[in-house]
Amino acid sequence: MAENYTKIIAITNQKGGVGKTTTSVNLATALAACGMRVLLIDFDPQGNASTGLGVEVADRQADSYRLLAGSTDAWAAACETLVPGLMLIPATLDLSAVEVELSDAEQREFRLQQALQPVRAEYDYILIDCPPSLGLLTVNALVAADSVLVPLQCEFYALEGLAQLLRTVEAVRGRLNPGLALQGIVLTMYDSRNNLSDQVVADVRAHFGEQVYQTVIPRNVRVSEAPSFGQPVLVYDLKCAGALAYAALAAELLQQEKKAA
Repeated sequence: MAENYTKIIAITNQKGGVGKTTTSVNLATALAACGMRVLLIDFDPQGNASTGLGVEVADRQADSYRLLAGSTDAWAAACETLVPGLMLIPATLDLSAVEVELSDAEQREFRLQQALQPVRAEYDYILIDCPPSLGLLTVNALVAADSVLVPLQCEFYALEGLAQLLRTVEAVRGRLNPGLALQGIVLTMYDSRNNLSDQVVADVRAHFGEQVYQTVIPRNVRVSEAPSFGQPVLVYDLKCAGALAYAALAAELLQQEKKAA
């Protein structure tokens, strides 16, 4: 990465269960393993990214809710994780109150962007794990981000939800963040035994071309097990198919950035 250049990527899909948090945690881990300075922001009130990195609820006093509310700053909110080079701003259920509490606040869509400004130069990558909705939290993430990474499950209705998300991205670009770009689409939960998976991959590639990463994340039992041990799959089982896929995705993203530089 160029000196003092930070890429902020919102990882989002309004559908739940598509591998969004899994992708956030493991891509952040893989980028850190490549020597990048990475900050992961858990922006989902469920706090699954925080749990997946082994950060207990009791250790989340300075969290993303307090960051948006202005009662803490990004320096204080970022905590170390078990992954060297990967910092985390954790989430708690308190974050679910943001939509109501900030509904009438001025500049409410810019809260995260403003909060990250002082620490931006400290990191090579800042990844935001968005909630499975298109509300104020996701809009804050899209306003703060340079680009959007969309995890897309290899299932029948995948493209249907994607159109709605891309309309939201377009609306944010038009009104609030003209520099927002599509980083890419990553296909998740691919099952080689299922013909439908192959059909979805073919359809998405036909529709979006080079915006779809070559790396496909497979369905993998080790990926599913890892969060219950508070570990990214790259720590839990480095040699399993899921870990290798996320390592390949990180390499592909870094190559993509190199070409764009």
